[in-house]
Amino acid sequence: MARATDGARPIRKGQGQVSALNIRKGASSHSAYDLRDPNSDRVERHTLAVLVDNEPGVLARVIGLFSGRGYNIESLTVAETDHTGHRSRITVVTTGTPAVIEQIKAQLGRLVPVHEVHDLTVEGAAVERELGLFRVAGTGDKRVEALRLADIFRAKVVDTTLDSFVFEITGAPAKIDAFADLMRPLGLIEVARTGVAALARGNP
Repeated sequence: MARATDGARPIRKGQGQVSALNIRKGASSHSAYDLRDPNSDRVERHTLAVLVDNEPGVLARVIGLFSGRGYNIESLTVAETDHTGHRSRITVVTTGTPAVIEQIKAQLGRLVPVHEVHDLTVEGAAVERELGLFRVAGTGDKRVEALRLADIFRAKVVDTTLDSFVFEITGAPAKIDAFADLMRPLGLIEVARTGVAALARGNP
């Protein structure tokens, strides 16, 4: 069979074929694209920012949506962020499969007082911070070690007695968890945490 002689070089085996991209499935904090498999049964942790009207009963409706459908809430923070427009921002950290996360966002968006729902986990890089208060009792070497670790973690002493400290620490949730793990053998008595506050990085 005659070959075409239009001047084009013949394509050899393996040439002109686009190789498959080696993209790991899952949410990427470095991309605006959601690469998750919606049919995956893998449980993921997502941070949702919900802008709502600041009026009575709104928070109860949002919490009721989660509890009524069996969705888990790991962390919940809420405060008024626009005094003139009477708007509040609710930050929810929740877990679920990709399909469950999509259901949560869709159902939140259908609530009347809700204006915006953002999934900060898949929309791009975000900054997450949490404040924790730790009451630690100890004397002698344990007291000295608690102060040394607090200095490493940049935790502040906000109250002290002869046999205890109250430390204040701010940072990502993983940092708060790590500090708690180190304080437990040194006499950790009580912990209070604010929950996650988060904002997307960069320009909108």
